[in-house]
Amino acid sequence: MIINIGKNGLKDGVLTLIKNGFKDRETIKISVLKAAGHTKENVTEISNKILQTLGDKYLSRIIGFTIVIKKLKKKNKKL
Repeated sequence: MIINIGKNGLKDGVLTLIKNGFKDRETIKISVLKAAGHTKENVTEISNKILQTLGDKYLSRIIGFTIVIKKLKKKNKKL
C-alpha cells in the first residue's frame, strides 16, 4: 500500500488510513510530496509522528522522500 502526504500534511484521516492498512499488510510506503515540504528534516518529523501514533510494534526506514513502515511480527512463546 502506498500513501501520499501532500500540502495538508499529516492529518487524523491519514493516520487512521495507516492504522487500518496494517490490518491486512505488514509494510506500508508513505511518499512525502513536494507540497508537504520536501526536506529531510520534514520527512524525519513525519516519520516520528507516525511511529508515536502507532506504538512500539512498528519500525520505520526513510529512503529519499519515502517512509517505509513495517509491523514487527509476534514472537512465539515456548511453553
